Amino acid sequence: MKKEALFWKKGMGESISCGLCRRKCIIDNGHAGWCGTRLNQYGTLYTLTYGNIAAISVAPIEKKPMFNFFPGTLWLSLGGLGCNFRCQGCLSWDFSHCDVNKSLSSTTYMTPEMVVRKAKKNKCKGIAFTYNEPTVWFEFVIDVFKLAKEEGLSTCYVTNGYMLPEPLEMLSRYTDGFCLDVKGAFMESYARISDIDDVNIIFANGSAAKRKYAMHVEIVTNLIPGYNSNDKEVKEIASWIFAELGKDTPWHLTRFFPYGHLKEVAPTPISLLEGTRKTAMEEGIHYVYISNVPGHNAIHTYCQTCKKVVIRRKDYDEIEIRLKEGRCGHCGALIFGRFQAN
Repeated sequence: MKKEALFWKKGMGESISCGLCRRKCIIDNGHAGWCGTRLNQYGTLYTLTYGNIAAISVAPIEKKPMFNFFPGTLWLSLGGLGCNFRCQGCLSWDFSHCDVNKSLSSTTYMTPEMVVRKAKKNKCKGIAFTYNEPTVWFEFVIDVFKLAKEEGLSTCYVTNGYMLPEPLEMLSRYTDGFCLDVKGAFMESYARISDIDDVNIIFANGSAAKRKYAMHVEIVTNLIPGYNSNDKEVKEIASWIFAELGKDTPWHLTRFFPYGHLKEVAPTPISLLEGTRKTAMEEGIHYVYISNVPGHNAIHTYCQTCKKVVIRRKDYDEIEIRLKEGRCGHCGALIFGRFQAN
């Protein structure tokens, strides 16, 4: 659905400057921005995808992935059309990198009220925007999150972090969980993987989400062999997490599988994931997960004091929680995260 957009200002003539993400598109009349979701129509900027759902499911929070954030709970997960990145191995290529106008007819329209009702009907803990970059349908996210909070639901935002500071501030008023996809530490990696030209804003937004706005932040990195898997890169990300977010901030390392324009790249070796995890923990990060390798011991949450398992995950649907009021059920040490009352 077309609706007037947030965060824009008039430029010269009928052009518009979009103030939503770091691309800062200058959009001429009759044209859309880089993401394809925001149209300049006679000097007014409109979002084209308000309420247009491309993917929806009830899924465990662990699939975001978020492991220290209400583990074992179900979330209504939504995805839309378009993206402000062009990740070469994107798993959501069909709707993230599509022709938005041509794909609108394949979506399902829902109002914020319908989304919240569906979440409550399915006994979900909250609503998560995921699958594609939620920033490109920001207006819908805000309306859904605002209503969700009024109805006692929690909220989660899974993002590449490429938004400008003003939208982040607005988002922070209604967001509980912030899952930040960090694709690398350096500009060279981001340029190869995602076609962007500023990595600093991503780290600045991650820091602000945690330090300024007190969101629960978890980091995820899809480890792509030869792209972002070298030791220097890993140490740089770990150093940033430790200094800016804190040593208890969860970091999810995920295995890359060939897809999109990276079909010729081999899957991430398990040994590389394990070595990266070891390096990250040596750099001081407490909760480093290997999140998408079924049966791996690094999918569990361990107490940092007694080293015993406090959250055991057989898969995303079988979670055994050994916590008492947020503390280790074995030794009583405090475990970082947000948890259901028990």
